Amino acid sequence: GKVGGWELSYGSDLDLVFIYDAPFDGMTNGEKSIPNSVFFTRLGQRIISYLSTITAAGQLYEVDMRLRPDGAKGLLVTTISAFEKYQQQQAWTWEHQALVRARPIAGSQTLAGRFNQVRRKILAQPRDMATLRQDVVTMREKMRASLATKPSQQAQQSFNIKQDQGGLVDIEFMVQFAVLAYAAQAQSLLTYTDNVRILDALREADLMSVEATNILADCYRQMRSMEHRQALQNQAGKVVTHKLQDERQQVQAIWQTLMLDSAALP
Repeated sequence: GKVGGWELSYGSDLDLVFIYDAPFDGMTNGEKSIPNSVFFTRLGQRIISYLSTITAAGQLYEVDMRLRPDGAKGLLVTTISAFEKYQQQQAWTWEHQALVRARPIAGSQTLAGRFNQVRRKILAQPRDMATLRQDVVTMREKMRASLATKPSQQAQQSFNIKQDQGGLVDIEFMVQFAVLAYAAQAQSLLTYTDNVRILDALREADLMSVEATNILADCYRQMRSMEHRQALQNQAGKVVTHKLQDERQQVQAIWQTLMLDSAALP
């Protein structure tokens, strides 16, 4: 999410995953010994409670834990070994897309290092390009169907900056696709988790054209700036269509080339 990608904005929620490095069936060594899983679950619940505190100005953050292994039905906390096994054997492509944006934000440096090793290992594995491209396109189409402006609403001449065709999520999905497609041959793509610096890495590795990466980075900045202004005014993330028309068309053209054309690289 945005916090993992160094792009937290006004009103953003926090997409979190809690990971610990201790035997699942082990016991704590405190005054009253309890299972490790119970201790870390309680700790996670307390962290969520603190982060979602209601203040005089409103809720501090909205915490979203659905990106953890097995989603909403999964355990609140997971061991690093179980997390690695899940990512290797059970995770869907969209979960690996989310891993592109993931980074440690708190906890021990040792565990952070282990997480980064797991992340690199998973993201750098070779993939079938046709299957990968289809998975990413299919997920994007599902999101548009449920979150983008409906055909019945298009007469309102508004553009959903995040979800509509040619918007922010299209750029994010292209960046994530490129990382999953190329990281096996260029692990420099795994250094950063934010979209603009990943685009820089793609350009420097000659994996995406200078023109395409510059356009996507510029459009991303323009749309994010507009989204920030909307959030500060407590407005929905929509603008009149003509305000970002050029940017939207440029993003759509690159999406067509990269994600839909049969001759698209790789």
